Amino acid sequence: MRTAFIEELCELAATDKKVFLLCGDLGFSVLEVFADRFPDRFMNVGISEQNMIQVASGLALEGYNVFVYSIGNFPTLRCMEQIRYDVCYHNLNVTIVAVGAGYAYGPLGVSHHTTEDIAMMRSIPNMLVAAPGDPWEAKLITRYFVQNPGPGYMRVNKAGELAVHSTCGLGAIEPGSLLPIKEGVGTAVVSTGAILDLIVSQLDAKGLRYGVFSCPFISRLDSDGLMGVLKRYNQVITVEEHQLSGGFGSFFLEEINRLHVAGLIDEFPLVRRVGIPDIFQGFAGTQDFLREKAGIRI
Repeated sequence: MRTAFIEELCELAATDKKVFLLCGDLGFSVLEVFADRFPDRFMNVGISEQNMIQVASGLALEGYNVFVYSIGNFPTLRCMEQIRYDVCYHNLNVTIVAVGAGYAYGPLGVSHHTTEDIAMMRSIPNMLVAAPGDPWEAKLITRYFVQNPGPGYMRVNKAGELAVHSTCGLGAIEPGSLLPIKEGVGTAVVSTGAILDLIVSQLDAKGLRYGVFSCPFISRLDSDGLMGVLKRYNQVITVEEHQLSGGFGSFFLEEINRLHVAGLIDEFPLVRRVGIPDIFQGFAGTQDFLREKAGIRI
C-alpha cells in the first residue's frame, strides 16, 4: 500500500504543483521516488513529529496540499494536540499518512502497534478518516485527498498486501461508499483496512458464502447503500485491525442507529464486531501472529 500511495502521489504531483510531502526521517527505499522528482516539494523534518504537523500547517496556510508520512503512532498519538488545533480547527489541507496500521510493525512491540488511531482521529471535527483495503483503494484514496481539500487521515499497511479488487473493477471512491467484494447469503462481512484480504481468504477456506464489503472511508455512510446491505443480509459482521472501543465497528453501529432513529429501517440488525480486544499485546511478533493472538477471525 505504501508503494501504491507514493506512486499515485508522484503522478498527481506532476500536474498539481501544490502537492508537498513531509516525512519524519523514515520512508527510505519508498519516498525517494518523490524526493528525486520534486526536491523543492519534499522535506525530511527529522524525528520531530509534532513540529512536522506544525510545518505542514504553515505550508497549508500558504496554499500547499500537504501530505505527512510517518510510522503509525508517531504522527497520531504523539501529535494529537497539533492535529486538533493546528490542522482541524483551521480546516487545513493536510493529509496524515500513517504507515504500519494495526500490527504491521508487530516485531517492534507496543510502541509500534497502531491500534487506537481510528478512534482518536474520527473523534476530531473536520477530520476525514480512510483505511484502504488493498493497493487499488490506496491509490484512489490518495487521489481523493489530493483533489478534495481539508484535513485527512489515511492508515496503510506496510507492504505485500494482495490486490483484492481487479484493475478494471474499481472506479473513483467517495466517502460513504460500501464497496462490494463478494455476493453472499445470510451474513455480510464489512471490513475496513488491510485486513480485507485475510477475511476473504478465511471465508474461502471455510467455504462460507458470506457477502463481503469494503468500507474505505470511515465517515457517514451512504444511506441507500447501507440500507441495501441491511435488506439483503440478516446479520452483519464488522472486521478491523483496531481496538473495538471507538473503532470501525463502533462507527458502523452508530450509522445503523442513525438510520433507525430516522425511521429508515424498522429493526436494528444483529451486528457482531471482530477486532482487537481493549488490551495491550505486551510482546513482539509478526503481524499474522498478533492478529491470531487478538482473535481477528471469522
